[in-house]
Amino acid sequence: MSLGIKKDDTVLVTTGREKGKKGRVLSVASSEDKLLIERINVIKKHMKPSKKHTQGGIIEKEAPLHISNVMLLCPKCEKPTRIAHMILADGHKVRTCKKCKEVI
Repeated sequence: MSLGIKKDDTVLVTTGREKGKKGRVLSVASSEDKLLIERINVIKKHMKPSKKHTQGGIIEKEAPLHISNVMLLCPKCEKPTRIAHMILADGHKVRTCKKCKEVI
């Protein structure tokens, strides 16, 4: 169910407790249809001391959101939009904004 959202895109959360917040996509897990978004859906995780986290304690980190709960923000018109695909004259397939028809 890939909606054409890629790493470093700006998205708007449409549902849940983080509704209305904007953020940059850190990673996409396409097999699970989930996204990690910068400073969105932050959880607290209790960690034991280890080699990676020598201090241990309570660590805050982003939890994944389902891809259906976000919409891509068009860089030109700054509105949440769906993605259309268009093939250019040179044969490249590009993503375009459904509202302003601009290449994303």
